[in-house]
Amino acid sequence: MIVGHPSQVQLIFDRRVTKATPGDFRTRVISDGVIPSLHIDYKRTRIKQYHKEGQALRTETTINDTNDFAVGRSLRNLSTLRTIGFAANRRLLGVQRTAHDGIAGEDAFKRVHEPITTANGDTIAGLRFGDSRVHALMHALIVLAVLPGVLRARQLRSHLGTQPAWSGQYTPGRTTYDLRRLRLHGLIERIPGKLAYQITDLGMRTAMFYVHAYDALVGPGMADLHPDIAAAETPIKAAMRAWQKTWREQVERRLKTAA
Repeated sequence: MIVGHPSQVQLIFDRRVTKATPGDFRTRVISDGVIPSLHIDYKRTRIKQYHKEGQALRTETTINDTNDFAVGRSLRNLSTLRTIGFAANRRLLGVQRTAHDGIAGEDAFKRVHEPITTANGDTIAGLRFGDSRVHALMHALIVLAVLPGVLRARQLRSHLGTQPAWSGQYTPGRTTYDLRRLRLHGLIERIPGKLAYQITDLGMRTAMFYVHAYDALVGPGMADLHPDIAAAETPIKAAMRAWQKTWREQVERRLKTAA
């Protein structure tokens, strides 16, 4: 946590901080022998975040000097100070929510991308982003989701069997294997009493992300970055050349200095 750092404090307190700004700016996490609590200092203003009775997260802002916010000390300014404190609390919670969403999203990606172990101890292969077979599977989910009816093995095999990379190679055994890992990763679910499946909300959203992220970013991105691909000139290509030139010059200067 660096939200109390001068470069970050304006996210919480909505105050511009420069090198000339006086006061203390820091973040502390106190956890030694106690329930963890977060403390953020901005000049003489403090935000404390802790667990109320070990259950609910409580966020408190204490303004010890009204001059921190260019507000007078008169009682008539109490409502203004209250507004400032509540706004700081909301900004802190917003920053934490954004940070947590990124962590939760990474965990969700790993649950699909990486292998999982079932309750029986079986290891189920992950659906690796960028893998050609997984990419074809995700594309198939998008296509088959818009067709009427349910998803069956023969539909998946028929769709993938027409792809040049899998022509004549996508066997019933491979179909069963892929349906099982799609199901155990939560992207499809079995319809009770039938040898058929339906695509889950997670499955549709994951398929859309996998396909569009790969098609829009990976291919064009590597065309921009790979030195052996004679793609059209782009700002990224120019920036990479400039960065590499600067890096080589920096390394050469350091080597000469060390010698």
